[in-house]
Amino acid sequence: MVDIDSNYMRMALWEAKKGKGKTSPNPCVGALVVKNGKIAGKGYHKKAGTPHAEIHALKAAGRKAKGATLYVTLEPCNHTGRTPPCTEAILRAGISHVVIGMRDPNPQVAGGGAEHLAAQGLQVVSGVMEQECREINLPFIKYTATGLPWVTMKAGMSIDGRIAALPGQATMITGKQSLQHVHALRNQVDAILVGIGTALADDPSLTTRLQGPVSGRNPLRVVLDAELRLPASAKMLQQDPSVGTWIFCARGADKKRRNQLEKTGAVVKTVPVAYGNALDLKAVLAVLGQSRVTSLLVEGGSRVHGSFLESGLVDRLLLFVAPKFLGEHGVPLATFPGKRDKDDLPRLEIIKTRRYGEDVLLEGRFFNKNIKENTDDRSG
Repeated sequence: MVDIDSNYMRMALWEAKKGKGKTSPNPCVGALVVKNGKIAGKGYHKKAGTPHAEIHALKAAGRKAKGATLYVTLEPCNHTGRTPPCTEAILRAGISHVVIGMRDPNPQVAGGGAEHLAAQGLQVVSGVMEQECREINLPFIKYTATGLPWVTMKAGMSIDGRIAALPGQATMITGKQSLQHVHALRNQVDAILVGIGTALADDPSLTTRLQGPVSGRNPLRVVLDAELRLPASAKMLQQDPSVGTWIFCARGADKKRRNQLEKTGAVVKTVPVAYGNALDLKAVLAVLGQSRVTSLLVEGGSRVHGSFLESGLVDRLLLFVAPKFLGEHGVPLATFPGKRDKDDLPRLEIIKTRRYGEDVLLEGRFFNKNIKENTDDRSG
């Protein structure tokens, strides 16, 4: 037997994915209007501050929306943010039945849209393909609950777990297809972060370079640089000024170097030191979250990886493993500041593997047990 609701919700998810990487700090949402077994209208949320998916679908359906069923991946909003409530547009259009993928995770508004529509006499069903609807909006869900960005740690490494042949030496380990996928990842995140060691060794641009006529969306560039060692001539400081580069340093960093970096257009931000000379990563994430950064791609290097894992701040791990050996003098994937107890090692669940040319991508998920709610609303 065909599950009709799941079939149409799957189509709504296809619509939602069209907005991936473009809607932050809002979620990706897709919607369909279905009448008499035919799709009368469809739409997706394209950018924060613009109409939501439901509005696009209702507009496309026009008069056919009366008496029709609306499928939407996320519960329609019932409050005024940067756009009017979608529930009011649904009622005006004459929709009779609403099928929702997942409820709004915001504790302030959860259930408000569904309850309002049900109170007005509409038939409302929730939880259709809920897990799939949650999966495409994990950054939004975490940000709504904690005010912090969803953190993806990415690395290309040899089969013996090395990310460079020697300390301070840039090493191309993975192949062309893996690199293309990395740029696709950059196109979907709000910010990309490296440590000063990687910045000095690789002098990266930290931009998105996709194949084809579209160059991609550049994320905010972030560098952890406690002593402000990044030179003003660094490539990343010469890139897209509309996006910008943020440099996090420790209190007491050299004022002359700070002035030199700020003259290039970089934004220098001071955060506390957690231990040794390492910056407090929780403070860094808090500052990014306050600026509505909902997703962060951490690209290294070894000490940065170790610090993020040590602090339990990684939500997802992406490892591109190449069929190469770099040996004992190579730089390890992660360097931890102290000795680790065997029962206190960072653990993850491998949820997916894929091939990219000769490389294998391992995708794992870390689960944060200390999520606390906040009251940021869906204001899009």
